[in-house]
Amino acid sequence: MDVEILARIQFAFTIAFHYIYPPLSIGLGLILVIFEGMYLKTGNKLYEQAARFWIKIFALIFGIGVATGIIMEFEFGTNWATYSKYVGDIFGSALAAEGIFAFALESGFLGILIFGWNRVSPRVHFFSTLMVFLGSLFSAVWIVVANSWQQTPAGFHIVGQGMEARAEITDFWAMVFNPSSVERMIHVWIGAILSGAFLVLSVSAWYIVKKRHLEISKRSFKIALTVAVIFSVLQLVAGHKSADGVARNQPAKLAALEGHYDSSSRADMYLMGYVDNKNGRTYGIKIPGGLSFLVEGNFNAPVQGLNAFKKEDRPGQVNAVFQFYHIMVAIGMILIVLSLYAAWLSYKGKLFDKRWLMQVFVLSVLLPQIANQAGWFAAEMGRQPWVVYGLLRTSDALSRAVSANQVLFSLIMFLVVYLLLFVLFLYLLNKKIKHGPVDYGTKEDIEEGSKRDNPILAH
Repeated sequence: MDVEILARIQFAFTIAFHYIYPPLSIGLGLILVIFEGMYLKTGNKLYEQAARFWIKIFALIFGIGVATGIIMEFEFGTNWATYSKYVGDIFGSALAAEGIFAFALESGFLGILIFGWNRVSPRVHFFSTLMVFLGSLFSAVWIVVANSWQQTPAGFHIVGQGMEARAEITDFWAMVFNPSSVERMIHVWIGAILSGAFLVLSVSAWYIVKKRHLEISKRSFKIALTVAVIFSVLQLVAGHKSADGVARNQPAKLAALEGHYDSSSRADMYLMGYVDNKNGRTYGIKIPGGLSFLVEGNFNAPVQGLNAFKKEDRPGQVNAVFQFYHIMVAIGMILIVLSLYAAWLSYKGKLFDKRWLMQVFVLSVLLPQIANQAGWFAAEMGRQPWVVYGLLRTSDALSRAVSANQVLFSLIMFLVVYLLLFVLFLYLLNKKIKHGPVDYGTKEDIEEGSKRDNPILAH
């Protein structure tokens, strides 16, 4: 393999591995805010017990996330020096903003969140939990802003020529609110919240199947289910808005996502299929004119296809882009159906009678993770051959001093280290889950709290 392919594989591997953890932190942060808010409202010790348990898991996820994210900043310099020079003013501003406005807020209150029990009042601890959650949201903002600028550049001008060219900010807020940033930010936030919600659903369902910690598990399950129902439906709306943005700003990517080639014909919407990029054809189960309707409001309206672009300006792996995109969409629909079905059973009072459904929820933790990864792969591979859309090609963004052997060696080392980290993470996570929540209140405390509790959640 040449150095470009190896560098892309290395960065894809490191960022995909890192992205296991930040979504869990964001989603779990919201659940923690709800647990502590319910404890303040009702005085029920079960909610404090749940918060204490999940804070331990949150701390583990946060720590691994920080450790795995650091390496990517070095890769910008070692493997992508030309890119770093080109976008340094843009990316540097966004990362600086993340450090000042997000990471400082999140890490500043993290100590109180983890070690503040019995040292600060419940209200102060709740405030700290809220700040950590908001910090994680703001952190995602600046990362997505930087990436969205690469997809839809705005608020800049080019200084220099050739290899010395670089982008400089002319309007900071135009850069922040570039044409795709808000839509993509909401899409990423919701995906992260679903990751955290389904982690809580998975662990709670496992306890219910094993008949352990039943009272706290059933309450935790219902709270996480409420979050899952709301945000899985919202994701359908957010995903559609994001796709509309791709249609406006990156028509070649949209054509690749749907395997559409002929600009003179209507565009079908495929539910599943296979793209033969060599012959410019797509096979599969489709809704005739479905994409035309979503983009133009007319089932027969033509939509710009891949044949309208030069071959060197199209994504190279169209079938991979197509498959990743459809995996994301399919999982999104599964999450909606699964969440609404469980909510309906809860309304009927039959939710926890379905052992098979609890077993499904134990495994459901994998679904948002797969969808998040597939969505990012579709977005990044669909942007190719551009690292900054329409301005800087990926092949031109490489470091000129690094060799293929150097990248390959470091990739192998990262594989080994990250595998060890992942095994350690799973071991510690499994240990904490098997240990389970610790009862920090007496039986009388819990019973008294239950009497004051919200009757709908207590059902």
